[in-house]
Amino acid sequence: MSVLLIVAYGLLGLLFSLRTHRELFGATEEVEEEHAPWPLKVALATLAGVTVLVGLVSEIFVEFVQAAAETFGMTPAFVGFIVVALVGGAAEMASAFSAARKNRLGSAAQIALFVAPALVLLSYVIGPTPMNLQFWPGVVVMIIIAMMTAIIVTNSGRSTRFVGVLMLMVYLILAMTLYLLPPHSQ
Repeated sequence: MSVLLIVAYGLLGLLFSLRTHRELFGATEEVEEEHAPWPLKVALATLAGVTVLVGLVSEIFVEFVQAAAETFGMTPAFVGFIVVALVGGAAEMASAFSAARKNRLGSAAQIALFVAPALVLLSYVIGPTPMNLQFWPGVVVMIIIAMMTAIIVTNSGRSTRFVGVLMLMVYLILAMTLYLLPPHSQ
C-alpha cells in the first residue's frame, strides 16, 4: 500500500502541481525575487545542519512528551494524534495559513502520499520493528468524520469565523474521544 501511495504522489501529485495546475502552486506576480539564490554547497550545508538540529529537538521533544503523557495519564493515541500533531505540525500550519492568505494550496498531500508511506518502507530497513498504517476502527471512523467535515466546509470555497469555530469543536470532540475512550489494544 505504501508503494502505491508513493507512486500516486510521484506520478499524479507532481504531474498535477508541476504541469497541469502549475498556476496554483507557483509564485504570484506580487512576489518579487529580492535575493540571489544561495550557492549549492551553502544551501546543502545549511539543509544538513538544520536537519541535524531538527532531529535533536525532536528527540528532546519526544522525551518531554513521554514524561508529560505518563504524568497526565494520556494514552499513546491521544499523544500521537493530538499532542504531537499540534506541536509537530505548528510550522506546517503556519505555512498553510500563509499559503491560504495568498490563495495557494498547502502541502498536506505530501505527508499523506509520500512521507508517511516512505517512513513505513524505511521502518523495514532501519527500524527495530516494521511500522504499518493499520489503525484501530475508532480512529478510522474519526478520520472519516474529520475528512467529511473538511470536504463539506471547503466545498463552497468560502469560510466564516463561525465555521472555523465549528471546525475547532469537531477537533475538540475528537481529542476528548481519544483522551477519554482509548483503544483497548495499543
